[in-house]
This record gives sequence, C-alpha cells and structure tokens, in this order.
Amino acid sequence: MQPSIRWSRAIALACALSLGALTARADLLDDIMAAKTIRIATDLAIPPSGMIDDQMKPTGSDVETAQLLAKDWGLELEFVQTTGATRIPNVQTGKADIIISTLSVTPERAKVIDFSKPYAALQSVIGAPASDPIKDWADLQGKSVTVTRGTTQDTELTKLAAEKGFQVVRYDDDATMVTAAVSGQAQIVATSATLVNQIKQKAPDRAFEPKFLIRTFDLAIGLRQGEPRLMEKVNEWVSANLKNRKLNDIYQKYHGSPLPEAMLQ
Repeated sequence: MQPSIRWSRAIALACALSLGALTARADLLDDIMAAKTIRIATDLAIPPSGMIDDQMKPTGSDVETAQLLAKDWGLELEFVQTTGATRIPNVQTGKADIIISTLSVTPERAKVIDFSKPYAALQSVIGAPASDPIKDWADLQGKSVTVTRGTTQDTELTKLAAEKGFQVVRYDDDATMVTAAVSGQAQIVATSATLVNQIKQKAPDRAFEPKFLIRTFDLAIGLRQGEPRLMEKVNEWVSANLKNRKLNDIYQKYHGSPLPEAMLQ
C-alpha cells in the first residue's frame, strides 16, 4: 500500500472515531440519567408560573411542572434561575438541560432551539388601567408600552413600534415590569393575561385589565438542538400528563382557568 493511501485511511479512521466520540458525548439524555439530576431553567420571578413562597421555596405552575417531570423520571431536580433573556442561552451553553419557563413557541426561537409538544398556553395581551380607552393598535400611537426584555412581546412590539408609532420600554424581568405597572411608572404593558391580572391584584386602584389580544402562544419545553432521544422522552411525558390531566390541574391551580380542551385530547 502506498504511504499516501495509508495516510488517507488513517485520517479517515481518526475522523470517524472522533465523530463517534463526539456523538456519544452529545447524547444529553444519557448524561442526565447518569447524573441522576436534571437541571431545568425556570424564571422564579414571574408569578404565578414561577415565584418564591413565604418559606423561600420555589412554587408556581412551571415549578410544579418541572417537579412532576423530575419525579416521574426518578431524578433530582436542580433549578437554574433565569430571566426571559437568558432562558435559551442557558441550554445552548449547557448550563441547563431543558427549559420550563413560559417559553412560547415562535419561528425565530425554533431556529436556535428545539421545542417539545406544547404543555400549556399563554394569552399575550396589551394591558392598561380600566380608565384608559385603548381598544386596538391605533390607540397606542405616541405612547410607551412596557415589555420584559427577551420575551415574545418584546420581539413582536419591536417590529411594530415604528409602524404603529409607539415606543417600547424594556425591563429585565417580569417582576420589575409588574412593579413598574403597580407603582405607576408603566401605564401600558404587553405581557400575558395572567400577569395583567397580577398587576390588578397588587394595585386594585389602578384596575389593570387586558385591552386587546396580541396572540395566543403555545408554551413548550425547550431543548438544545440535536437531542432526539431526549426530545422523544420529553414528548412522551407531555402526552401522558396531558392525557391524565395532571398538567391541566397544575395550570388551573395557578392560573384559574383550564388548558384549551384541544390540547388535552
């Protein structure tokens, strides 16, 4: 055999072995099961999905969803505290294994992460005090609309701001955005209908209410791309817990309304 041929074959074999090792290391499901721990990115500052109770323990619909998944899989649960802007980077960089944190399914996000089957839903709305006669986008002209940085509302309103003639004001997390609305610093918000209700409960005198619907989003579990075995296991878990209505019970407990019936079929 000629030396050049031997060298080419050696290179090909080395590449194949390297690729095989990389593929083995890239199987996140095996890593999770070997560690007996799953790291889940969850925002603990977006009540009622994620929050800290008076005993300083995590609670909320996303928290209970994460706890149920870990229990069903026989794993310890490690919460990776996050914000709207850091949820996706957490799984991309390996800081977290999956995301359960009011993560809406959008085409933009689907370019950089993979989504499970939807496990819940979110109504995205424009909210303001009852005294404010806002009915549609035209009524926002010349006004400021407050959003949480890195959320679907931030993405959607940024695209529309110039066209509709309003300004987008950003806060780094939902808790700060809610505080701004409660204190009167934010007059109009773009967020979930659930958070608008939270603002109303915290400041009854301001009487915040949903003014009009932006859109209804599916909420799904986020995974880094290229993890088919983990995705399959997550989807099986979501399907089973929609069918047995455990996910519906969690959602209704914290949000006061059931999941869409079509999602439960």
